[in-house]
Amino acid sequence: MADLTLETPARSGRLAGGALGLPSVLFCIVTGAAPLTAMLFNVPVAVDGGGWAAPAAFLLATLALTIFSVGYIAMSRRVTSAGGFYTFVSRGLGRIVGTGAGVLIALCYMIFTAAVIGVLGYFAATTVETWTGAVLPAWVYMVVALAVMALLAWFHIELTAKVLGVMLIAEVLALVVLSVAVLGQGGAEGLSAQPFNPVAIFDNPGAIQVFGGAAAGVALFAAFWSWVGFEMAPNYAEESRDPRRIATVATYTSVIGLGVFYMVVSYAFVSGWGLTGSVQAVSDQFAGTYASAFYPLADRFVGGWLTAVLELLAVTSSFACAMAFFNTGARYLFALGREGVLPRRLADTSRHHSPGIAAMTVTAFVFLYGLAFVLADPSTEGALLKLGTWSPLLGVLGILAVQGLVCVAIIRFFLVKARDGFHWFGTLVAPVIGGLAMVGACYLLIANRDTLAAAEDAPFVTAIPWVVLVVFVLGMVTAWYFRAKRPAVYAGLGHFTLELEES
Repeated sequence: MADLTLETPARSGRLAGGALGLPSVLFCIVTGAAPLTAMLFNVPVAVDGGGWAAPAAFLLATLALTIFSVGYIAMSRRVTSAGGFYTFVSRGLGRIVGTGAGVLIALCYMIFTAAVIGVLGYFAATTVETWTGAVLPAWVYMVVALAVMALLAWFHIELTAKVLGVMLIAEVLALVVLSVAVLGQGGAEGLSAQPFNPVAIFDNPGAIQVFGGAAAGVALFAAFWSWVGFEMAPNYAEESRDPRRIATVATYTSVIGLGVFYMVVSYAFVSGWGLTGSVQAVSDQFAGTYASAFYPLADRFVGGWLTAVLELLAVTSSFACAMAFFNTGARYLFALGREGVLPRRLADTSRHHSPGIAAMTVTAFVFLYGLAFVLADPSTEGALLKLGTWSPLLGVLGILAVQGLVCVAIIRFFLVKARDGFHWFGTLVAPVIGGLAMVGACYLLIANRDTLAAAEDAPFVTAIPWVVLVVFVLGMVTAWYFRAKRPAVYAGLGHFTLELEES
């Protein structure tokens, strides 16, 4: 029987317990990774960085994130809360570091929401113009999408899960059809195992010519970028019917399932264009020859109808992705409000037991953040190239940094506080390897952020690492203040947990 306990005297809100089964949780988290969007945008970047060895980059990322998930799942079995990373870091490294991580990760998910809405606005505007001739600026579609997200977030989480599920199934099926067609016809030059050779990532003349010595780093970063959102399962623990089992199955399924899917689709891409032709195809895309190098493949191996479907799904996939980030951002604000880090009103729920006030706060933040970008550049292209391209770099860096902290927190938690659950590999070796992978990914992002943003010396891009650091420090300062001035609040930071007792 489930019993909610709060290790602080503060009043807290409650989410809808038992609302989500395994399929619903999977829909909520896998749509955050946005398979179609990830493939349309990250595969070309991975190819430009690692050439036809892009599938090997996805292979390495799959292995690294699977290893990271071993310790992550061990922690989620002991600590179940909507606070996710915030709660994990608080339990392992203390309330001060945990609060810094919680504030940072909440900001990252809200920024991701705004960024993906920018991408949605661009593709909605260009697709509608292509199909109907109607010309509307991207920000119109962005405002409509945000309004729909806010409405869905106010209602029961199961409704959102169903909407996301339909969109996810559609985009996966479209990419499966394309991949089966390409591989079934033998691609452009026959099928080869070479694209899965990790060594080839670091020795691709075409890619090095584009990115120089950083080429391999760009390829690996593009691969890691494709999984952002896979870690959301613990954030839905309070609303799950069997939190421990669902978090375990959902996390492993999303990491490994997405990994296999990404490898197949990226392999179909390089095979469809040919090993040498794939780099040229991506170069043509970046030169503006076509919106996506996937579209000519769909025309050639399936037909124009699939290209039209992909164009439509680029919009719906972006919506589903933004909605998933929106939900997770709201749950982080809910958790931070419930424990007093942020105003306690954020922990108030709607009559549907959704984090209603937190969701409306996310709506307001995303609107104002997006408005700043629109005022700076109201063009449709700006929605994609600035809001939709610069912002994810900030979000990804914050998430990767917090994932690195989670790895350290897992090690300390099981060495100091939960010795009965310690395992030499699952709670020590795996987190060490996972942490090193996150540190490496952070370095690749910081070192190549100008290249990834396609913007030299842009103040926003230059400031990204400092923004992450400042937000993290502000969160820690808040916890220090509570420790000195409000000890009752401080005692509860990161300690709201859904305790599961066997009846």
